[in-house]
Order: sequence, then structure tokens, then C-alpha cells
Amino acid sequence: MSANAIRIWCAAIFATVGLSAVNQCNAWEFDPLFAQRSVLPTPAASMPGDVALRICVFESIPNPLPLQEAVERALCINPKTREAWANVKIAAADVGVARGAYLPTISADWQGVRDDTNTDVIGHPEFSSNYRNSVLRTESVSLNWVLYDFGGRSAALANANALLAAAKANQEAVLQTAFAGVAKDYYAAQAAQGTYLASQEIEQTALTSFKAATARANRGIASISDELQAQTSWAEAVTSRTKALGDWQSAVGSLASDMGLDASMPLSLPPVGDGVKPGAEFTESVDELIREAKRTHPSVRAAQAQLEAASEKTKQTRAAGLPTLSLVSKYSWNNQPTTLEVGTPQFPASGREWYIGFQIAIPIFEGFTRTYQIHDTEARTELQRYTLNEVEQQVGLDVWTSYQTLKTATDNLDNTAMLLDIAQRSYDAAQGRYQVGVGSIVELLNAQSSLAAAKRQRIQSLTDWRSARLQLASKLGTLGISDIAEGNSVAGK
Repeated sequence: MSANAIRIWCAAIFATVGLSAVNQCNAWEFDPLFAQRSVLPTPAASMPGDVALRICVFESIPNPLPLQEAVERALCINPKTREAWANVKIAAADVGVARGAYLPTISADWQGVRDDTNTDVIGHPEFSSNYRNSVLRTESVSLNWVLYDFGGRSAALANANALLAAAKANQEAVLQTAFAGVAKDYYAAQAAQGTYLASQEIEQTALTSFKAATARANRGIASISDELQAQTSWAEAVTSRTKALGDWQSAVGSLASDMGLDASMPLSLPPVGDGVKPGAEFTESVDELIREAKRTHPSVRAAQAQLEAASEKTKQTRAAGLPTLSLVSKYSWNNQPTTLEVGTPQFPASGREWYIGFQIAIPIFEGFTRTYQIHDTEARTELQRYTLNEVEQQVGLDVWTSYQTLKTATDNLDNTAMLLDIAQRSYDAAQGRYQVGVGSIVELLNAQSSLAAAKRQRIQSLTDWRSARLQLASKLGTLGISDIAEGNSVAGK
């Protein structure tokens, strides 16, 4: 059965159960040297999670949209994750090429010609001839097998394996970055949604204050300035609510784009609830986290593999300038007719030839190109070493920054909870005092403004903490679907 027939058959089977035929049928690709085993069925399959990441097939968008659904859709559809997946496929194919260099190459040649030979001997027509042969055939089979090449093939294979390891590590790093990016956009949209809902409450509160000030002014208890100040505060609340709506729609558009949807796609997110239970303290010091990240982060492992590949490339280049020992063999057959002399009839005949032996190829002079090729690979190895140092330094900085951001966000959870409680009690007291005529409109409006700010800060602190812990997990290179669960202490992993 041909490869195309296998794909068509496989596609038909998987289409009946609603799965992605293209991704699932990758397992049927002809892979005699087992080089494609490192290629996973989908761009996000290497990320620990449920079956959605292994098939990248989703139903309609749920309402409200949970973070896990948004992340899974983004990881499967994001162009960068697909590019990284394609690079793994390329690197795996290169490993197959390097493994194939250990096998013999066999080639066959067939030639069929119509031969019309006409010989005119001037002055001696008795020696002239005119022969026509329908088909003259020549068939041959050749074999060439490199037996020894002073380490060139082994270095090429090591280089390909290192590049494959780098591609796989890079894919993990891209998935971590994409995960963190969509999580950040999700929480930004959730915060914007919460801010919009809070702005509606604030607008209603301002309207209530405005009505109370109007009632008191109509009864002559308060001055017209109280009513105007309350009306101004209400108008400002309306303006803030309108702006919050625009910010919310923009944030939702960014999240929809992350998932490969149109920015205009309406999305509904769950409300921002408290339910946050951070650990009392981080179980590891930031120094330990940085050291661990420099050792295990996918981007560091990718850079290390690139350095190893560059080193093996130097060995391969050196070996290419050394002799090679090959086993060579050939068998050929032809049906070329033969004749004893000019002018005598041709007789049907067949010929055979075969040989087997060893061939030694010794490069003697290459115009010094090999020397400069080695200089080039050595310089590239040095460059990769510096790149590795740069990546390690950046990973350390990212962990430090994310750690401090999470620590600040954790501290602010209690701070904003306390602030909201105080602002609510202050507003309740100011409203009561104003309604009984012992408080001023300035006191009420100040308390109202403080309550509005406290609500916004509380919503922001909740989403900041949730986002910050996922960002830290991403910088540590340990981010997974399980980290979406609320209250999972990232730093304590």
C-alpha cells in the first residue's frame, strides 16, 4: 500500500470519529530508521495535559471560557508553537539522513536503444553493411558502502542528534512562552471584565449619592453645590464605565486572537473571585530557583544542545578531509551484437561484467578550503558557548524578576483585601452620616472615590497574583496544565 493510500485510509477512519486526520495519520509515515519517533502528533502534545493537547480538536467555545480551554486552544493553534513543531520534524528528518549514511547505496541503470548501423566502404561494396537491431539493452547494478571514514559519519549523527535535542528543547520553551502569554492575556481580560462590572457598581453608587444630594437640596437641607458635586461624580463614573467597557473589549480581542479566533468573537469569562490561597512562604530561596532554572530550563537545554552540535560539526568537518574506505561492487549485462571484422555480418551476443573490491579515497589538496571550514566551525562553536552564557544569564534575571513580582503580588493580596474592607466601611459610614444630615457631600464623595479605587485594586491584585505565579513557572521552565489550578504554589515546586 502506498503512503498516499495509507493517508487516505487513515483520514477516512479518523474523520468518522471527528478527530484531526492529518495529525493522527503522522504515525503512519514510512520511517524505517525510526528517526520520526521524536515527532509528536500535535504542536502541543509535549505539554503535560489532557487529551485535548494530544489531538488538538475542540468543540464549541464554552461559556464562560475557562483558562485551561483558552490555553489548550492557543498552544495548538499558535503559529510559533507550530513553527517549533515543524523545526522538530526537520531535525528528526536530518537524524534519519545521518543514520542512512551508515547503510550502503545501491543504484540500478537500464538503457534501451534502437540501433541502425550503415557502413559504406568506398570502392569495395562487398564490405559494406547495413544492420538494424530493434532494441539494444544495457542493465547494471552498483553498490557503494563506506566502511570507515575516521569518524565523519558518527560526528554527523551526533550533530544531528544534538540539533534534534535542541529543537525539542526549543519547542518546550516556545510552549512555555505561549502558555504564559495566553495566561497573561486571559487574566488581563478577566481583570478588565471585573473592572467593567465594578465600574457599573460604582456608577450605581454615584447615582444613589446624586439622588440623595438632589433630595436634600430640594428640601433645602443641602446647598445646590452639594447636588452639583454629586452630579459631577456620577458623570465621571459614567465616563469611567464607558472607558472600562472599551478596555474590556480590547482585552477580549487579544485573548481571542491568541486562540486563533477573530478579535470580534464574543467571549465570556468567569468573574474574578477571591478563592486565592497562596502558601505562607516560598519553600525555596530565589538563589536555589535560579540555579535550578539555569540547569533545567528548556531554553538553556536548547543552547547546550546547540553548543554540542557545533562541537560535533567541527569534528565532522575535520573528518571530511581524511581518507575513506568503501566497499564497491557492480554487475552489468548487455545484448550488444558482435562482428568479427568490418563487412562481415553481426551476430547476436550478450555480455556480462561484475566486480567487487575496496576503494580508498584520499583528499590531497583542496585549496586550503578545509582549513577555513574548520576555522568557521570552531568560531561557531565559540559563538554558541557565548550564546549559552547569555541564555543562562537571561534565565536567571527572568526568574529573579518574576519571583519578586510574585512576592509583591502575594503581599498585596492581604493589603488590597484590608483596603477594600476599610473603604467599604468608610463609605457606609459616610453615606449614613450624610443621610441623617451630619456629614458633608465632600466626605461622602471622597469615601465613594476611595471605595471605587479599592475595588479596582482588589480585582487587579487577584488577577496579578494568578498571572504572576504562572509567569514564574514559565521562567522556571516548569509550567504545565496542572498549574492552572487555583492556589497551587509555583515557587514551592
